[in-house]
Amino acid sequence: MRLTMTVNGERLQVNGVWEGESLLYTLREHLDLPGSKNACEQGECGSCSVYLDGEVVCSCLVLAAQAQGRDVVTVEGIGNGDDDGLHEVQRAFVETGGVQCGFCTPGLIVATHDLLRRIPRPSDLEIREALAGNLCRCTGYEKILDAVRLAGERLAEASQ
Repeated sequence: MRLTMTVNGERLQVNGVWEGESLLYTLREHLDLPGSKNACEQGECGSCSVYLDGEVVCSCLVLAAQAQGRDVVTVEGIGNGDDDGLHEVQRAFVETGGVQCGFCTPGLIVATHDLLRRIPRPSDLEIREALAGNLCRCTGYEKILDAVRLAGERLAEASQ
């Protein structure tokens, strides 16, 4: 099957997609975008989160065919044109030590990015609710929460 979609701002055509293939598999194996991780394959851990037409989805639960003609943004596409190419959310995760093994990090970054574009200065409760679908086995989540707070502060200051 041939699939056409916009991924991280670029219109792409993917050939050889199997009808039952997940969007996650297509992104990783056909498009060489390894940022989204394959952890649970059940939509429980959040490691494979991407935007699909502006909504966060678990790409392991979305058929690649469902992305036909649609817009997909992965963790790789969240970066910006700054010197280091990182979005403020990505930078905050690095600076606060919110990244350990890195397996959950892409999903947490996508979830944080989504939260901060909806709620620029979230409360701790709002942060915890927004990240509730993301599991991390390495941290006690405190450094992750620090990263969200830091990114939120910086993005709010930059928008003033």
